[in-house]
Amino acid sequence: MKIATWNINSVRLRLDLLKRFVNDSGPDVICLQETKAADGLFPAEAISRLGYPHQAVRGMKSYNGVAILSKLPIEEVGGRDWCGRRDARHVSAVIGGLELHNFYVPAGGDVPDPAINDKFAHKLEFLRQVTGWFRRRRDPDAKRMLVGDLNIAPLAADVWSHKQLANVVSHTEVEIRALESMRKAGPWVDAVRRLIPPEEILFTWWSYRSPDWTVNNRGRRLDHVWVTEPLAPSLRRARAFTHCRSWPKPSDHVPLMVGLSG
Repeated sequence: MKIATWNINSVRLRLDLLKRFVNDSGPDVICLQETKAADGLFPAEAISRLGYPHQAVRGMKSYNGVAILSKLPIEEVGGRDWCGRRDARHVSAVIGGLELHNFYVPAGGDVPDPAINDKFAHKLEFLRQVTGWFRRRRDPDAKRMLVGDLNIAPLAADVWSHKQLANVVSHTEVEIRALESMRKAGPWVDAVRRLIPPEEILFTWWSYRSPDWTVNNRGRRLDHVWVTEPLAPSLRRARAFTHCRSWPKPSDHVPLMVGLSG
């Protein structure tokens, strides 16, 4: 099974890019974030024609939104609201015995201080609540996967400059600690870094602000795939589809895909 995660930044605007990605890579399951479509406007029929008739969708008008698209039957569709907000940041499903969670973590704004930045406070509280929920559901035998745009680049090799970004939202110490607490709550294995050495540079996001993202390659690994330990031995190739960032009118994120054998 090949499972991809992609912050597509508007599924309707980039439906042609989704089709191109499907034709290039053929994942069995695609988890999207920032679909930016209310459920009634989600392009379900067009995506079904791409080969993904099984869909779990939680959306809202203009903002956020998450979806799981599958070639395989989906069971037990769910999703929770966090921090007292109905903002479509989590959807879950069971596919072939795999419990799959797709998250879009709040970005957190520009100032890494919860006392003066409500967006950053929301991000930290969101992570705290998700951590507590998974800690209460801990099961050493569960076959679970968590994917999505977690909006945190935890390792030095996940950013273009650890020193220059140490006080920039997405790479601050407080966020990295919160993400590590969430990982341990699963407990989760960072599937991508299990397959790709943690010292190897790997990015999945490049800012739109850069006139040419390829010139200085100032990216960050904001997108993640985690699995519980029972799934770790079945992990196969991990790949970030970097070339997608150069497609016409691209998302600022690229797809990230991991394979599971068996």
